[in-house]
Amino acid sequence: MELLETSRFIFFMNHKQERTLVLLKPDGVLRGLIGECLHRFEQRGLKIIALKMIRPSREQIDNHYPKTDAWIERLGEKTLGNLEKYGYDPIKELGTTDKKKIGEDVRAWIIDYMTMAPIVALVVEGVHAIDMIRKIVGATLPVFAEMGTIRGDFSVDSPTVANLEKRSIYNLIHASETPEEAAHEIAHWFTQEEIHDYKRTEENLMP
Repeated sequence: MELLETSRFIFFMNHKQERTLVLLKPDGVLRGLIGECLHRFEQRGLKIIALKMIRPSREQIDNHYPKTDAWIERLGEKTLGNLEKYGYDPIKELGTTDKKKIGEDVRAWIIDYMTMAPIVALVVEGVHAIDMIRKIVGATLPVFAEMGTIRGDFSVDSPTVANLEKRSIYNLIHASETPEEAAHEIAHWFTQEEIHDYKRTEENLMP
């Protein structure tokens, strides 16, 4: 019984102290939305435990995003699906229907986008921080993001427009999607010495 209770406590504490990575992308920085985004995270009771502005190299961004064939082909498949949904001919617009080739092009557009200006990287900690941050940020595609979310309030871009203009979607912000992704991304952008442990004054009053 004691072991069971201890296991439950550890599981509970992990969710109270869950960590996630957030990147405020170049368009978020260039539009002066850094303070707004940080305010929304902190206002919700989440704790920023690491923070820095950097001008990332192409290599840093290249290593941030997956390089597997499956991930690249999924990018291509989503791009093809979007064009077909709105009646565009992929051959005319992109010159091919090859999912991998299109995915590689889209990935290159993402790297161009993420290196066009400084970004702000931060580690956020708190109760179910991964899901909480993604809820605050809103749907990946700004055109479908709910009002009240960061993307819903500040971005109007769509994959259709981005695909036709042969560029990445300008969606302001990146947030880790899973615990495994968060662990990889935090280690990619921060050393252990850059992550700080402290207690916010109101933590005793919150779950």
